[in-house]
Amino acid sequence: GQGCPHCAMVEEYIHTNNLNSELIRKEIYQNPKNAEEFNQICDQENIALMDRGVPFLYSEGECFVGDKQIVTYLNERQKGTESPNSESEIAEKTKQSFSETLTIPVLLSAAIVDAVNPCAFAVLLILMTTILISGEKKRALFSGLSFSFSIFLSYLLMGLGLYSIIASIETSRVFIKIIGFIAIILGLFNLKDFFWYGKGFLMEVPMKWRPKLKALVQSITNPIGAFLIGLLVSLFLLPCTSGPYIVIIGMLAHKETYQEAFLLLLVYNFIFVLPMIGITIGTYFGMDVKKAEEKRNKNLRILHLFAGIIMLGMGIVLLIDII
Repeated sequence: GQGCPHCAMVEEYIHTNNLNSELIRKEIYQNPKNAEEFNQICDQENIALMDRGVPFLYSEGECFVGDKQIVTYLNERQKGTESPNSESEIAEKTKQSFSETLTIPVLLSAAIVDAVNPCAFAVLLILMTTILISGEKKRALFSGLSFSFSIFLSYLLMGLGLYSIIASIETSRVFIKIIGFIAIILGLFNLKDFFWYGKGFLMEVPMKWRPKLKALVQSITNPIGAFLIGLLVSLFLLPCTSGPYIVIIGMLAHKETYQEAFLLLLVYNFIFVLPMIGITIGTYFGMDVKKAEEKRNKNLRILHLFAGIIMLGMGIVLLIDII
């Protein structure tokens, strides 16, 4: 399938191991005739609809679905001409193992960077302060939860949309290298905000946007309004939170299927809004919103330091992974 990241991994394996002459490749995403042949083989081999997918290898009367099955099978076929403990095979297995264990730690690290992002805290604190003035604690609780869910849903949908766009383009190791460099640059920008906060480009919502953003949030008086304004506010937060998210989406589009990416983005965005939920519940049970805002302002530079270190680490790990 053109644009399938798992197919691209098998293509790279085939090219690296000089197997082009032994295989016939047929693209099924954009070729109806090939797609029909693919389904005929699956019917013939009694492969259920839910188990069909690409990459798909049909060889010697056997079917192999997915990059792991195919690479394992091709490795076994080559054992007759190459020692099973050869340096190239060991290197390939090591790289695959490292790549498989990389996704979750990098994703969790990026989600934590977003979760401690000062912009998200600021918006929620303004919302909670505005509603609490009316003395309605329950309304403030449900509005905060509604706002958090709105941000979660908005970012999830934007992430899936961006994933679909990137995954439809044939990616390569060069693409992941670019993603790694982007992560490093974002990390350096955050470190700049630790040492020279407010000078030059700021990794937060632009200053000129803040009055409009504050006015929007202060207009909220109920959970429905909080949900709707959350969808709109998520666009204001993009300059502040999009860095780690784009890095993760680029990585998932290169390595994961849509179903796997969907589940991982669910985890990512849940971690992203978890502090918002915590602040909402804490406020309901008596947390001082003004003190929370003071602590946020006091620790802004520390948050940027934390984000910068993690983003630099993500970039370096991604670059190491593709060497």
